[in-house]
Amino acid sequence: MKKNLLLNSVLFFCVVFLAPSLYAQTGEDDPQILLFPLMEEHVSSLMADRVEFNKDMGMGMKLVEVNERAALLSRESLMFPADELYNSNWENKWVNPFRNGGVVYPDSFLVDCSSFILPIDVDIKVTSRYGPRGRRMHRGIDLKVQKGDTIRAAFDGRVRIRAYERSGYGNYLVIRHSNGLETIYGHLSKFIVAEDQIVKAGEPIGLGGNTGRSTGSHLHFETRFLGVDINPEEFVDFTVGEPHQDQYVFRNLKLNGRNTNIFTASTNPSVYHVVKSGETLGKIARKYGTTVNELCRLNGLKTTSILRVGQSIRCSLGVDSQNSSPAQQVKTNTSTAKTTTVAASSVAVASLQENVSMQPQEEVEPVYHRIQSGDTLSEIAQKYGTTVTKLCALNGISRTTILRLGRNLRCM
Repeated sequence: MKKNLLLNSVLFFCVVFLAPSLYAQTGEDDPQILLFPLMEEHVSSLMADRVEFNKDMGMGMKLVEVNERAALLSRESLMFPADELYNSNWENKWVNPFRNGGVVYPDSFLVDCSSFILPIDVDIKVTSRYGPRGRRMHRGIDLKVQKGDTIRAAFDGRVRIRAYERSGYGNYLVIRHSNGLETIYGHLSKFIVAEDQIVKAGEPIGLGGNTGRSTGSHLHFETRFLGVDINPEEFVDFTVGEPHQDQYVFRNLKLNGRNTNIFTASTNPSVYHVVKSGETLGKIARKYGTTVNELCRLNGLKTTSILRVGQSIRCSLGVDSQNSSPAQQVKTNTSTAKTTTVAASSVAVASLQENVSMQPQEEVEPVYHRIQSGDTLSEIAQKYGTTVTKLCALNGISRTTILRLGRNLRCM
């Protein structure tokens, strides 16, 4: 553009100052006959260049405004991550911000896991999984790291808690993310970020260590939704360090047509109950058709444990629980069973409102399924008209067993 303007200026100078002498030498009586059309042509060219320049400037300014607006919205979403979901509940003391109640679960909520970054840089070695550990409930997954190894944020978010807990997490961080999750990083040897600081996925936030209740250097990694711990392996395949799928769906269940404090996730058949005032283990066990001993086993409790209002209790589903009453069992016939499916055809939740009579099946030749990428026990069970419990029994595995590609799984 600048080159064109310079060329046009030179031409204009030549026409105005050199043309008269040129015409004088050639003997023309009226040099304006050729001078004016030439001037008009170059003036028009100059005006067109100016209009084009202004147009480009206008488009550039609009692009800058759009980018600035997008950056502002992105920063605001990180300043107040998932604010509407958490009802502006932001405090820097308790891991579960709803420990005293007050949480309202949406009917469903979609979590975007596509931007997940594995929080460790070293080779993945799981040293302890989510679930009961003796009389305690292990609410996360332990990943082997050495003291001083870099720990990174799993998603974009904002640091809600940076604290020390001698009898538990040691040095730990809690980060709330715009996708609705909160992640916890325990047993750190050093903090790299400050409380209330905005962090990006993959950004270093601390160093691995062995602080707090720990018998060796490792990272304790938790994922939570509205204060309730979720098995991280529901989100992430820790054999490769990537999400099972880009989207993960939470659904709030209803029992007998009434709202409950129970939620299920896309691939997790377990349900959770949030304790209300006056509730006991016996009352909760009767509600879900299980036993007090089973509740204690699932949650690392004693029969004499005092329940706190707002505490999350994991309960066995009537679908697969051997202790469930017949009135709470679910039909296993795939032609009549009510299921909800989400992305990648993962079963989200089975109906809890139908009765079933379990019919013995005829002897058939064994049928095997070869594990492919993205397969889950729920999907395989649905495909072959069986249940997850039966798959586990046939193959000597548990619900949390990681399915490896190429493995043959007996289905009948």
